[in-house]
Amino acid sequence: MTDQKHNLSFDDWDEVNFPRPEENDFDRVVERAVSRRGFLGSVLAFGSGAAVMGTGLLKGTTALAETHAMKNRFPFTPIDIATDHEVHVPEGYTSKVLVSWGDPLFSDAEGYDVNAGGGAVAGSDRVFGENTDGMELFSFEGHEIIAVNSEYTNNDENLPADQEGVPANADDVLKLQNLQGVTVMEVAPGDDGYSVVVDSPFNRRITHNTPMTIAGPAAGHDLMKTEADPTGTTSLGTMNNCGSGRTPWGTYLTCEENFNGYFGSTDADAARPDGYDRYGIGADGWGYDYHKYDARFDYSKNPNEPHRVGWIVEIDPTDPESTPIKHTGLGRIKHENAACAVAPDGRIVVYMGDDERGEYMYKFVSNGTWAPGASTEGLLDDGTLYAAKFNDDGTGEWLALTPESTGMASLAEVLIFARMGASAVGATTMDRPEWIAVNPHAVEAYCCLTNNKNRGVKANAGGDETPVNGPNPRETNNFGQIVRWRPSEDDHAAGTFEWDLYVMAGNPEVYPNNEYGGSDNVTPGNMFNSPDGMAFDSNGLLWIQTDGDYSNEGEFEGHGNNQMLVGDPVTGEIARFLTGPNGSEVTGVCWSADRRTMFVGIQHPGGSWPTGEGLPRSSVIQVTRDDGALIG
Repeated sequence: MTDQKHNLSFDDWDEVNFPRPEENDFDRVVERAVSRRGFLGSVLAFGSGAAVMGTGLLKGTTALAETHAMKNRFPFTPIDIATDHEVHVPEGYTSKVLVSWGDPLFSDAEGYDVNAGGGAVAGSDRVFGENTDGMELFSFEGHEIIAVNSEYTNNDENLPADQEGVPANADDVLKLQNLQGVTVMEVAPGDDGYSVVVDSPFNRRITHNTPMTIAGPAAGHDLMKTEADPTGTTSLGTMNNCGSGRTPWGTYLTCEENFNGYFGSTDADAARPDGYDRYGIGADGWGYDYHKYDARFDYSKNPNEPHRVGWIVEIDPTDPESTPIKHTGLGRIKHENAACAVAPDGRIVVYMGDDERGEYMYKFVSNGTWAPGASTEGLLDDGTLYAAKFNDDGTGEWLALTPESTGMASLAEVLIFARMGASAVGATTMDRPEWIAVNPHAVEAYCCLTNNKNRGVKANAGGDETPVNGPNPRETNNFGQIVRWRPSEDDHAAGTFEWDLYVMAGNPEVYPNNEYGGSDNVTPGNMFNSPDGMAFDSNGLLWIQTDGDYSNEGEFEGHGNNQMLVGDPVTGEIARFLTGPNGSEVTGVCWSADRRTMFVGIQHPGGSWPTGEGLPRSSVIQVTRDDGALIG
């Protein structure tokens, strides 16, 4: 076949199948651009990204120009870019593979030969999944348990070569379904670092066919009911699991992102229900062809099934018999990750990004409060979902999504169609809001806005214009930026906030200006593009992972392979710590219980990494200091 849809990125596939309107409110764009020139002149004078529109630095930050004499907090010598098929870390550090796609979690798992097209369907749900992404480590009664996402499959590498990545039967589909979802696995340290505890009672795979409970306001709504589930309260599987999060009570949150590509229709003329266009659901999927062999994914037969994905799912990693819960109170979008915070009064706050060009950033605030040991039932469903509005003066507000504010008929519909709700209240379209991280040492949060080639050019899928504006200040934004905000009165549940930009990525060697050369804390020694993953360590340092252009050519010359950097929120300084193999995305990071080992995900590597022969294998690596000291 000449058109391999699965070889397109999810974003490009969406744009091919659901092209965005060309028209924009150009008067507003021009007006914004005039303001932007003043904005760029003030904000980029500071490495900490501060002074938005003359409002001054956010509390607790310091201009980079005032801190050059300070010793930085990075306990390593930054490394140069790389363009090869290896992982590189600083001198004095060592990396090695913890687990790779296809490694068995159980001793009775059939051999899974990744050098021969992925092997048989048997045992594919008892091995480590493909294309690792978000992950968290949990300590429980002396055990260390990692929950880690497997976002999608490389079909060319899992199916016979003559099929060109296209499933030919139900077994092909089942194998792809088994290799995605979530892996829960126990790990333990030994003389040569950590390894997976094969046959641990905590080990399990959660796939596209694992039973789930649907909870919250949308559970039981007519739009959630199917022939197989007339109650609308149970479903099968979690899919396209991208970023992650952890609750204060010690459970894992996995986030369903580009779910639309799994659905299609065997009847090309079948009517597509309201909302399908906004979520990118069409008759011909991304290339999985599930709908041809599994009727659950054929919307001509099951038009409500797509409404049952696009949620955040809670998993108890300490109880292998527990049923994962889809929390509809958190809204249905293309979730990147879920960053939790506890408000001063005990309410739970969950920050979330919708990873598509021109979509929105969200926040959920619970009605109930949490205390250690207390019941957590309803905390992630009984509350209010908000969408963010950023003002050009460095202030912002959270707009409640309710039936009254959106004009929708019920709260269930608001949550099932959260994108339309955010459009209705006039939230700010963003440059692909990806991972959000909450600072453990200051009441502030950060969001990676990875890139947006449509900024100021095309509307989003709902027809909302994407003007050049405050937190998204560049047209043709190929580099991305990180926005941060501090909630009013140091309360994450507050309705208003102040914001600035921590960094605008760029290339100062290609562009002589701050606009595309990047903010002042971007230098020839640390430049990067497309910030994606992000997490704070226990010291309050911000680890930044990239998923961008690794061609090392043109405007990306000098960027090299995708990488992981570390930033100091106080000084604004950023240093490169790790580079991934060519072709890979660096995504997902967590730490061992003693903080002496860092676990990092390497997704879709090129070449033959990590073994040097056969197919490339997505993997989780472990990084340690040679002197055994803390690493995070």
